[in-house]
Amino acid sequence: MTDPEPAFRDRVLALVARIPAGRVVTYGQLATLAGQPGAARQAGFVLNSLVGGSELPWQRVINAQGRVSTHKLGFGDLQEGLLRTEGIEFDASGRCDLARWQWWPEDSAQGQAAPPTPLL
Repeated sequence: MTDPEPAFRDRVLALVARIPAGRVVTYGQLATLAGQPGAARQAGFVLNSLVGGSELPWQRVINAQGRVSTHKLGFGDLQEGLLRTEGIEFDASGRCDLARWQWWPEDSAQGQAAPPTPLL
């Protein structure tokens, strides 16, 4: 895979910096918010460069199934642990409830139409 264009990279990193503690976004959502729908893999490529050497909350980006995708890269337990310390809960299969934990910026179309409220 080739390096994502610098403008896309900058937009992805700016969005990651905005994800609040205790919330997550998906790779596809991140790509869409950064202006490139369908570029989930490229967003993941950008994030891969952050692991272990960045103050940005890379751990808050997960896959569309609500799971951590970094186990095969050797740091999935780290990512899941960081999310758990922020209060994110995972079920026995390693999935978090996106309806409960997913974040949408207020300035996005989804943010204006507020995501579903979890049932208590």
